[in-house]
Amino acid sequence: MDIGVIGEIITIIAILAVSITTHEFMHGFIADRLGDDTARLSGRLTLNPLKHVDPFLTVAMPLFLHLAGLPPFGAAKPVPFNPSRLRNGETGMVMVSLAGPLTNLVLALLGGAVVRLMGAPSVAFDVMMLFVIVNLAFFIFNLIPFPPLDGSRALYVLAPEPVRQLMRTIESTGLLGVAVFIMVGFRFIGPFMGSAIGILTEVITGVRLTY
Repeated sequence: MDIGVIGEIITIIAILAVSITTHEFMHGFIADRLGDDTARLSGRLTLNPLKHVDPFLTVAMPLFLHLAGLPPFGAAKPVPFNPSRLRNGETGMVMVSLAGPLTNLVLALLGGAVVRLMGAPSVAFDVMMLFVIVNLAFFIFNLIPFPPLDGSRALYVLAPEPVRQLMRTIESTGLLGVAVFIMVGFRFIGPFMGSAIGILTEVITGVRLTY
């Protein structure tokens, strides 16, 4: 991207803010629509990115990964919700959990449509490609079934009680558990993320990536 390092940092921070804010907002919105106002009462049903950002997992880590030429995946502070207050029981919990990643997928598809319309490479083209990549990274990473990532909530519905207990224990560590998971498993997560993002980006935009 020919806008200098500072311009690239500002661009990716802006994209991260949009991508993660809409992701977390949709968690709270769907929960609210299904009868649980926990997110609204805790101030998380908002498009203010400062309410959702974790300095390390939302900004520093994906920014560092991108500048290092790696897939820029990350996570945000989980939006609180009370499964017992949701209509449709465990189905409602799955709907709330998947709302965030699916929002990122929709954003990536919209960005991909813009990329295809642009055609020729340009600064705007590069920005939209980065928008697609970041949203695909959040979509894929948050579907990993490790608590408290969104994929774990869907797995929780299907898991036997001993596994559920283990997942609750891990989730009680919050984002610290995710940070440890990333650091310990990065050599496995990194190649998986790179391959998955590359395949989906090519399908959506027609542009081949190499990570």
